[in-house]
Amino acid sequence: MPGKVYEDMASKEARYENLVNAYSPWLYRYAYWLSGEKSAAEDLVQETFLRAWRFLDSLKDEAAAKSWLTTILRRENARLYERKRLQYSDVDMDSISSETKDFDARPEVSALRIALKGLQDKYREPLVLQVLEGYTLNEIAQMFELPSNTVATRLHRARQKLRAVLQGDESENRKRR
Repeated sequence: MPGKVYEDMASKEARYENLVNAYSPWLYRYAYWLSGEKSAAEDLVQETFLRAWRFLDSLKDEAAAKSWLTTILRRENARLYERKRLQYSDVDMDSISSETKDFDARPEVSALRIALKGLQDKYREPLVLQVLEGYTLNEIAQMFELPSNTVATRLHRARQKLRAVLQGDESENRKRR
């Protein structure tokens, strides 16, 4: 019997290691996108993998691993902000760098980034998951625990809002908020 326990543990460790190796970079990018901070993103990924280890036996379909891990990460992010108490301090605005070295500085990319930032989270998150990460409508619906029709509506509205902002039709954009 002890041999069986060791065998099961070894296979669990191998599955876990495969998940970590395959999805760590992607989870970090997504966590960084959600939190906007390197240390917070690292903490989110670590907490995600800790929870994944605990519940690894519940992952029955390896093809759903990325979606499963993304859902865990989103929930960990929500828990983080439930506990987090924001601390405010006065900052001299001249001391803040206005350079963005890591981003594409083309005007159209900057306009898109600003327009995306202006979307409510309920519109922005599904759009980013679909367009940048390639998730299907059903996968996004499962992550958000929403009906697929709701997600489809949010994606449609997100595109409409982006189009209105990028075409400079602010009056149309205000109507859709």
